[in-house]
Amino acid sequence: MSMTPPNPATAFFAEARRSFHAALLEKVLRANDEGIPSNADGNNGASVALAKGILSRLGAEATGARLAGQMSGNQFEAITCKFISSTFPRLAHLRPGEWAIQQVTGRDRTAIARFEQYSHLVALDKAARKDPELAAALGNDYTITPDIVVVRGLESDARINGPELIVNEAVSRLASLRASNGGLPLLHASISCKWTIRSDRVQNARSEALNLIRNRKGRLPHVVVVTGEPLPSRLSAIALGTGDIDCVYHFALPELTAAVEELGHGDSVESLKIMISGKRLRDISDLPLDLAV
Repeated sequence: MSMTPPNPATAFFAEARRSFHAALLEKVLRANDEGIPSNADGNNGASVALAKGILSRLGAEATGARLAGQMSGNQFEAITCKFISSTFPRLAHLRPGEWAIQQVTGRDRTAIARFEQYSHLVALDKAARKDPELAAALGNDYTITPDIVVVRGLESDARINGPELIVNEAVSRLASLRASNGGLPLLHASISCKWTIRSDRVQNARSEALNLIRNRKGRLPHVVVVTGEPLPSRLSAIALGTGDIDCVYHFALPELTAAVEELGHGDSVESLKIMISGKRLRDISDLPLDLAV
C-alpha cells in the first residue's frame, strides 16, 4: 500500500501541491505549545502521532514553494479554493468552457439558487417563510451551503456554432448550456471543506450532499469533501459508502499513508488501504483532474 510522496521536480501540479501545503503551514497547520498539530485530536494518541508524522513530512517538502504567496489565506477553505483556482484552469484543453471557482462566504441557505439546477429553491424558500406548516414539513431538506463551488458559464450561440451551424432558433430551445435560452450558470461542483472530522461534521457533509441530490433539476454536480483529518477511522466515517459523496480528498494522502505505516497500527493500515483501493479516498492533487470529468 506504500504511496511515495510526490517528487516536486517539474510538474505544475506537484508545485501547486507544495504551495498549497506551504500556505497551510503558514496559516492553518501549526503545532501548539505542547507540539500538537492543529489537525490532531489532542485527547487521542494515534491522532496526535499521525498528525505529527504528516507535519514532519510536509515541513521539508513545502520549503521554498514558489506559489505559496498566491495561495495565502486565513482559512482552510480559502487556501483550498486558491489551489483549485490555480490548477483546474490548466486543464482547459481537457475540459473547455467558461469556469469560475468561488469560495462561498456567509450562510445564506438559498445562495445555491443562483445556479440553474437549484433556481427553483427561491420559490420554495418564499413559500416556506409564508407557511409554517410547509416550513416544518421541509425542515432543512433544501438547505445547501457549500464551502467552494465550481461554476460553468453558459455558452453563446456564436461559440456553439464555431465549427459549423449547430443550433438555430428552431432547435435546442430548452438546453441549459445555451445562453440565449436565458438560464443561470451551471453548478459543476460543490466542495465541502472539513479540516478535521467529528461525528457532527460528517452528518453535516452527508446531509448537504443528499440535499444536492434530492433538490436538483438537471445534471448533478460533483459532490466532494476535502479534509485534513489524520485518523483513518474518522476518515472512513465519511469516505466509506456510496450514493451521496463522490469522493473524499485528503490534503496530504501520501504523507498520511507513510505516517500510518510508520505508526504500525494494523487496523489503521487496513482501513486506509480499503479506502484508497476502493476509490473512496484520494489526494488533493487528484481533485482537479477528477473535476475535469
